[in-house]
Amino acid sequence: MKKCGLVGEKLGHSYSPYIHAQLADYEYRLYEKSPDELEDFIRNGVWDGLNVTIPYKKAVLPWCDELSDTARRIGSVNTLLRRKDGSLFGDNTDAFGFRLLLRRLGVDPAGKKALVFGSGGASVMACAVLEELGIGSLTVVSRHGENNYENLSRHYDAELLVNATPVGMYPHNGEAVCSLAPFTRCEAVADVVYNPARTALLLEAESLGLPCSNGLYMLVAQAKRSAEQFLGRPIPDGEIDRIERLLAFDTQNIVLVGMPGCGKSTVGRLLAERLGRELCEADSEVEREASLTIPEIFARFGEADFRRRETETLRRLGAASGTVISTGGGCVTQEGNYPLLHQNGVIVWLQRETAKLPRDGRPISLRSDLNELYARRAPLYARFADYTVSNDAAPEDTAEAILSLLRE
Repeated sequence: MKKCGLVGEKLGHSYSPYIHAQLADYEYRLYEKSPDELEDFIRNGVWDGLNVTIPYKKAVLPWCDELSDTARRIGSVNTLLRRKDGSLFGDNTDAFGFRLLLRRLGVDPAGKKALVFGSGGASVMACAVLEELGIGSLTVVSRHGENNYENLSRHYDAELLVNATPVGMYPHNGEAVCSLAPFTRCEAVADVVYNPARTALLLEAESLGLPCSNGLYMLVAQAKRSAEQFLGRPIPDGEIDRIERLLAFDTQNIVLVGMPGCGKSTVGRLLAERLGRELCEADSEVEREASLTIPEIFARFGEADFRRRETETLRRLGAASGTVISTGGGCVTQEGNYPLLHQNGVIVWLQRETAKLPRDGRPISLRSDLNELYARRAPLYARFADYTVSNDAAPEDTAEAILSLLRE
């Protein structure tokens, strides 16, 4: 069996083993190596194929006996192949991945003006691909270069924007390289970040109706191209879509919204059990952090204080990946909660007849006419929701219906 893997300095949680396990049956391991260990591992380690990640994509260049034209042009290597004669071949499959990401976005860069944020390796790769595809005008924006964040206004006519920086990447969720509003001619936005699934930049692109994509498709596509080199045979491009869907499903949060008492906790527990995920109940988390029950928070500090606490809790829960989140019934009354939940989640509105909704322990339900409360909140739930599912039948059936929808 071939021995393959990913080499880097600090790898943490990587999606690469999952992706490569879907692509082929070779061994794929993570190799964390210090700079002092790197050369000996590359030259003498027991491996057949490697992916290389930061900060070593340039460091391995001198040890390659041959480079692909792409790797030579970009000046970095993310795929190494040990040939039968022991020589090392270096390639850059990130370029393949980025090219397919643009194609998926429906973007033809030929003759257009592109703005690429960042001046590191991802930026160099993106620029090389755009130039190869006939971009009309290409500008790199960096913190200290001639074109920087202080004079972006000179480029508000850009038609394609590419974020090739780590800005907005977990744990710095919510940050963005710029606002998209002034870019009135923008046709598409690409972000190489894939955690969170929707950076602040992509959330804004969605709100403006712009075609946009994170870097997950590019990650899977470059892995597919690497695997082809490890195996010495082609792999259908359709595998990229299949694996990306699987990975997106496994890493996205399932977020349940709906009226107080509609069954979010029960259905959330069932979903968590069936998927082997953690269930995060926002109301319980607020109570734990405050060391007070929700009725006590309302009584002592009022609803505004509770909403503030709730938003801070959702900020933390929404930044995680691969969980089930049961929210409080009124979280949708705060528009700022939407990006917190949507950044990594698919949002499901659980509906139940108001006559079946319990009131006990729910301050707002106790003091409200539930039909009037529902009438006010229904448009807000609809605004947040990606899917709507009835929970008037057995909760087990509701959980199955949700899973069926998400796996389509």
